[in-house]
Amino acid sequence: MAPALSFVIPMYNSAGTIAALVRDIENLTIDGGHEIVLVDDGSSDRTLEVARDLVRTARVPLAVIAHARNFGEHNAVLTGWRHARGAHIVNLDDDGQNPPAEAVRLWEHARASGLDIVFGNYEVKRHAAWRNAGSWLTNRITDLALDKPKGFYLSSFRCVSAFVASEVARYAGPYPYIDGLLLQVTQRIDSITVRHDERYQGQSGYTFRRLVRLWLSAWVNFSLLPLRTATIVGLVTAAGGLLAFVLVVWLWTTDRGPAYGWGWVMATVLVFSGTQLVLLGLMGEYLGRMFLTVNQRPQSVVRDVISSSDALPSNQLETVRPTSRPDRVEGRAERLENQDLSKEGP
Repeated sequence: MAPALSFVIPMYNSAGTIAALVRDIENLTIDGGHEIVLVDDGSSDRTLEVARDLVRTARVPLAVIAHARNFGEHNAVLTGWRHARGAHIVNLDDDGQNPPAEAVRLWEHARASGLDIVFGNYEVKRHAAWRNAGSWLTNRITDLALDKPKGFYLSSFRCVSAFVASEVARYAGPYPYIDGLLLQVTQRIDSITVRHDERYQGQSGYTFRRLVRLWLSAWVNFSLLPLRTATIVGLVTAAGGLLAFVLVVWLWTTDRGPAYGWGWVMATVLVFSGTQLVLLGLMGEYLGRMFLTVNQRPQSVVRDVISSSDALPSNQLETVRPTSRPDRVEGRAERLENQDLSKEGP
């Protein structure tokens, strides 16, 4: 029987923190039961080895999915969602800063209210100052790029319904931005204030480069605003060039303009440069849409799935590519069986 709640935890170099987090989740009492889905996103330390040991000693259904390489946090979360069986799914960081008890509060609020998504709004964030500033800027960007209530705080600590998770997990693009995908599926969202603890140990592996990639995903994947901005800038530049042209004509007719045709040349350059930007913006609009549709870079590649006896079968999703709907990608054994049947003929 499917559990009531799935805990999905993307892992990256978290060998020193994941065991304590799993034990805390195992000690929870959940009406309807719960499971844990760990996704190792190409860690370079002993994270996968520790996770495999946890499977052997798990007191609740536990599955470990290993990516073939590092694809990114959002990619790992989508992999976890595709393997989760719960009626609701909660995402937690692998460092212990999202208390499992607070995750239960998110789930209880989602279940009581019937909402599709409940975000955790941190009362006090225990991150470095630069990362807090980056999170603030990310939310300001998403106010412009995404269809969400202005000022609504989006966080990676969230509880989503299985329905929403399954819809979002259909996305097979190589650069997913989960909050953008969620808001494309539903507007039934809310947030509650939650506690944010200190890390169990070590330092965060979140870098400024990853933050920039997150900004680009929010802007480019879910908004054409940058391209439209380029078009507007081109129109303004072209209009400035036309005004400059009129000014140069007036200066020439009144014999006040600069010598050697300098004004004519500058006005012409401005007009044509602005026009080119307008055309590039229009072409970029089409190319951007085509790129998001036909890009064939894999979102994730699953190397291995290890589960406790009550968890998921190991012949699940292997590779997620835009050419194939993620929810219909089959395991290697099943594909080989189908190929053998086709060879036998009718």
